[in-house]
Amino acid sequence: MKAGVIVYPGSNCDRDAFYALKLSGFKPYFVSTKDNLDDFELVILPGGFSYGDYLRPGAVSARESSNVKKFAENGGLVLGICNGFQILVEMGLLPGGLLQNKNGKFICETVELEVVNNETPFTLMYKKGEVIKLPIAHGFGRYVIDKQPNVVFKYKEDVNGSDQNIAGIINGNILGMMPHPERAVEKIMGSDDGIKLFKSLYEYIRGGKK
Repeated sequence: MKAGVIVYPGSNCDRDAFYALKLSGFKPYFVSTKDNLDDFELVILPGGFSYGDYLRPGAVSARESSNVKKFAENGGLVLGICNGFQILVEMGLLPGGLLQNKNGKFICETVELEVVNNETPFTLMYKKGEVIKLPIAHGFGRYVIDKQPNVVFKYKEDVNGSDQNIAGIINGNILGMMPHPERAVEKIMGSDDGIKLFKSLYEYIRGGKK
């Protein structure tokens, strides 16, 4: 199964995502926004600081990602992590907004999350209500609601001021989340709770449910 990791100028979690995909059984490729994505089963928009977060985080990248938007609108599975989540919101593929953390500072730590919805292609291998540990690393991760989203992950505690402690949301085939599952795929990394997200996608696609 082919999965593409979009590499923007300023991406810094592309290799982590590549490794997580490979560990889960995917055949991963680094791709650009100019590449044709039609042959891919999954596309990941990784974390980082695309275009240095000029204007707003993700704003520039969103405007050059027409192939990603076309892929998503055609039903392709898209996962946006951290800066990838910001890009998907800027593209209008996910609702709401991502503003500066309430303390005005960059936050880098491992936090606890609750799996609110385990009936998505991204979370099939989790239990509903399961508490998992994933790293966060962001300055603009405070999620604000404009209309009630379909929530998949919530922080167990208020870590950045997000409305309703929301950490990840879904819109059909598109998931955006601020925590980094690709940085928690082996126990040596402090947690392997993220690997089940990638394996969920692999099993979902392998089962012909794409």
